[in-house]
Amino acid sequence: MLYNVQIKAQEKAPTQLPGVTVSGHSTQGYESDSTAVIPIASVSTAELQQFSPTDITPAINKVPGAFILSGGMNVKRITIRGVGARTPYGSNKVKAYFNGIPTTNGIGETALEIFDPESIGNIEIIEGPKASIYGSSLGGAILLQSGPLTYSSVSNSLTLGSYGLLKNSAQLSVADKKLSLTFNYEHLEKEGYRQNSAYNRNAVLLNTSYRFNANNSLSLLFSQIAYNAQIPSSISRSAMDQDPRQAASNWLEAQGYKNSHTTLAGLSYTHRFTPSFQNTTSFFYTYMDHYEPRPFNILSGFTNGYGLRTVFGRDLDLGNNKGVIQVGTEMYKDIYRWKTVENLYQENEGRGSIEGLKLSDNKEYRNQLNLFATLSLPLSQKWKARLGLNANFTSYNFLDYYNTDHNNTSASRRFEPILAPSLDIAYQHSKQLRLYANIGRGFSFPGTEETLTPEGVINPELGPEKGMHYEAGMQLKLLKDQLSITTAVYLMSIRDLLIAERVGEDQYIGRNAGKTEHKGIEFSATYRAVIGHSTTLIPFISTSINKHRFIRFEDRGNDYSGNPLTGVPNFRTNAGFRLIHQKGLFLYANYFGTGKIPLTDSNSLQTDPHHIFNLKAGYGTSLYPRLSIQISGGIDNIGNSRYASSVLINATGFGNTEARFYYPGLPRNYYAGIRLRYIL
Repeated sequence: MLYNVQIKAQEKAPTQLPGVTVSGHSTQGYESDSTAVIPIASVSTAELQQFSPTDITPAINKVPGAFILSGGMNVKRITIRGVGARTPYGSNKVKAYFNGIPTTNGIGETALEIFDPESIGNIEIIEGPKASIYGSSLGGAILLQSGPLTYSSVSNSLTLGSYGLLKNSAQLSVADKKLSLTFNYEHLEKEGYRQNSAYNRNAVLLNTSYRFNANNSLSLLFSQIAYNAQIPSSISRSAMDQDPRQAASNWLEAQGYKNSHTTLAGLSYTHRFTPSFQNTTSFFYTYMDHYEPRPFNILSGFTNGYGLRTVFGRDLDLGNNKGVIQVGTEMYKDIYRWKTVENLYQENEGRGSIEGLKLSDNKEYRNQLNLFATLSLPLSQKWKARLGLNANFTSYNFLDYYNTDHNNTSASRRFEPILAPSLDIAYQHSKQLRLYANIGRGFSFPGTEETLTPEGVINPELGPEKGMHYEAGMQLKLLKDQLSITTAVYLMSIRDLLIAERVGEDQYIGRNAGKTEHKGIEFSATYRAVIGHSTTLIPFISTSINKHRFIRFEDRGNDYSGNPLTGVPNFRTNAGFRLIHQKGLFLYANYFGTGKIPLTDSNSLQTDPHHIFNLKAGYGTSLYPRLSIQISGGIDNIGNSRYASSVLINATGFGNTEARFYYPGLPRNYYAGIRLRYIL
């Protein structure tokens, strides 16, 4: 049956990629870290399908070291090995790519939550600054990839669930010897669990490639996403204990929301000069506009970004072994025009936000240039190494169109160039045992707004965070390769730590204030057992134990040196199993638990640990030779735990109000779906 083919694909879902074969190019139609000699964490299609199809957060949280805090459908913060935990909103210390096209903007902000999980085939997560060709950000890089096509088909997936969840995804796939095309349309809407938390999204994704001949191919990626998300914001501990469904009172009264439109377009051309030498060059364009009424003001703006990425790769013939050299550049420039106006919602008689007088009018030019090179070499039959180097050049130009004369704050900032080398070494002791190590330098730049002083003037003394990353680990296969184990220990030292100091309800001023140490142990294991001749059981576990702390940190006369790093738990565990029957039945179970999260730099307040259990089951079969159906349903948070799915660190209460640290997570909720697929 057709569905049996899909089940077999689901069985092959390792948490970690095995030792990656060195190759100078990708054969999947997308760019990946194909010259890696050490393991890369991976989230497969099967792991994405294990959870509700509305969000990629649970699947990424299976990777030890990676953690997404979710304050809502459009408010997520990615942390990798503690990097990014102090960012107030969003994610800005990790780079992201979709099929080799950058999706991170000019100040390093990344929004993974806008992508449909059902349009993603695989996710690679490079933890720490150990992939020079992806910018050497302290947090690392996340590579989203569409899956390879094997046949032409049309499909539709409908999901209904708690709190008004409705999601419909339609897909057309065309595959032949030269043309590969996938078109996705997604509609997602939710009434929301909390007050003022409705969400509505429409998205289209076109991914196509055409192979002219064996040496030339052209690919096009086009994504357009529009969403409207109401914002309930964070609430205090008292409010969460009393009624976690409530929104923050000022956001509820203002009926705050964000309306956003995002376009990403990328055109890539690959030419093979010889069988061992090729180049891939990509041109890309991004556009985003947003309108966000907030209690303190109304923000509106739009961003135009464009860039070029080119990578030359050559295989090196070294006798019985192969090496690879890659050199390239990534240039990106975006222009952000934004303004704020008064929000007179308190004068609008309960009808929500209304515009008042203009408060600011600004324009930002943001430029980044990365030059990179990697050299992967076999040192012997068992030893392999990869050397990498990234050179970064970043500048900002800030224009103030609101203030005039001596009050005008227009200024520019060009940061000193940064060199970030890295070294990976792997030792293949046997087919069952592989040892590896990494050392690399990384950096993260402040955003334009963080470089501004309270007076709105660019601070010339504020610089990027810089750090060194050290990692050693092991891959082990036992029991006739049915049991796969990966362990890693790491140490990262970051200096010139960027602190977002809150000086107003929506005003954060950045400054360099100290040094942090990130160290931890990560472990993951997957076992694949065939029960009888028809059932496959795949239990798994991944866990991370860390001790992230301030080495040196003083803030307004307070010495927090030695305290745990704010915003990240000291341990996380993800465990469960996949049970798959050859006839099409499947059962997925998952447990996710975290330790306490420090909420203040003084370590005076922490979240409670939480434990979440999820379950999903379904059945798939062929109705006709070309038509298949899958029916599934799931329960998330079976134990109905009350917990914070995200937090706002160092929150401050204004006036006589209690500080709002917590974003309540969803209680027990349900979903069910049906998918039809017809092979053309």
